[in-house]
Amino acid sequence: MKTKLIALLAVLLFSAGANAQNAPVNGQQVKKILIAYFSWGGNTQHVAEHIAALTGGTLFRIEPEKPYPIEYTPCTEVAKAEKEADARPAIKKKVEDWEQYDTIFIGCPVWWWTAPMIINTFTEGYDFKGKTVIPFCTYASTYRDETLARIVELTPAAEHLKGFGAVSKNTKGIEGWLKEIKILK
Repeated sequence: MKTKLIALLAVLLFSAGANAQNAPVNGQQVKKILIAYFSWGGNTQHVAEHIAALTGGTLFRIEPEKPYPIEYTPCTEVAKAEKEADARPAIKKKVEDWEQYDTIFIGCPVWWWTAPMIINTFTEGYDFKGKTVIPFCTYASTYRDETLARIVELTPAAEHLKGFGAVSKNTKGIEGWLKEIKILK
């Protein structure tokens, strides 16, 4: 009997945690959040994980079917060729239950002064009508604003909130930004 009670309690606690993101807060429905990101060197993944930890959102890694070269210079050459060809690199998997998400963070590194072409592939694969898109990017020194603007351009059917750019893996300022755009209280 004790074991059954503990198992039932564990199931209830797990269910409560899994549904906490959708539970009404002060009578208002909390939006379901997806953090979709492409990361080559780990910087964007680090920032995406930080956003997920703060928001309780679901992470979705945008992975190419054909991986990019591991070495920096060959990777930049492939990225440049994709940009020049207006390519749409294939993505390994789709977001499950897309309809359940209201708020979509889309993140990527800055490649050749803009978002990598795989972000075009991702945004063209979903209906953003009725969604709120929040762009974010990681960059070394510049083209942050152009990259954030490109993500907005790629999702014209969505509402948009102010984006965020992080230098490399630096997560400083993310919590303040999330409060400013009212994702966090």
